[in-house]
Amino acid sequence: MRVGAHLRQDENPIATAEDLGIDIFQMFVADPQSWKKPQPHPHAAEIRESPIDVVVHSSYQINVASLNNRLRMPSRKAVEEQAKAAAELGAIGLVVHGGHLKDGEDAAEGFENWRKLFQRQEDKGGFGVPILIENTAGGNHAMARTLESIERLWDAVGDYPQAGFCLDTCHAWAGGEDLVGLVERIKAITGRIDLIHLNNSRDEFDSGRDRHANLESGQIDADVLAELMKTADAPGVLETPADGIAADLEYLRSH
Repeated sequence: MRVGAHLRQDENPIATAEDLGIDIFQMFVADPQSWKKPQPHPHAAEIRESPIDVVVHSSYQINVASLNNRLRMPSRKAVEEQAKAAAELGAIGLVVHGGHLKDGEDAAEGFENWRKLFQRQEDKGGFGVPILIENTAGGNHAMARTLESIERLWDAVGDYPQAGFCLDTCHAWAGGEDLVGLVERIKAITGRIDLIHLNNSRDEFDSGRDRHANLESGQIDADVLAELMKTADAPGVLETPADGIAADLEYLRSH
């Protein structure tokens, strides 16, 4: 079982990862709140050559599904650029949120926009790394909140070899999905889980709110999270509050 954490602002993430004794870490390659193009990382060679795995999380404003050209087109470009930067670090993938539409827009068009992302990039030789589509917590027009929406999304992208899946436990809980048996239900749709975002939730089940908590201090039974991690057969990354990450890692290792 490979477990690790998201390292948010570390200039030298390898040093922090070694201090934590983790097997994998997640990082950004660009400002997560902007459209700025990724710049070469000062420790790229060290990250690439380290035995510690790295996965990159894309910028938050990316919305591949959007029907608005002024949002969808820069989103496509950002995914391509950030996947290239992730490849330069030797990353196992780029995590991208499923995105959402506006009220009254046709969901079928949003799923088709996801398909076009992979089709267009395939014509250019593919992405630098797999694109790990992450389930999301809230919004009635989200592309990846419910199992039904994930199934429709996978009908659109599942034939593309670079389409992967990232399961966020807090998002699933907030989205109203029972975590017990969820791994089997997801794999029945996608055939795979490439990464787990292992997070507890500060809010009640089906709240639609995405507020992470440390493993033993949230609304989700920590034993359920540990069991999900064991059955998923995928690396797990904590996105929990930083001051409790060491305790979270210890909990996972002891279970």
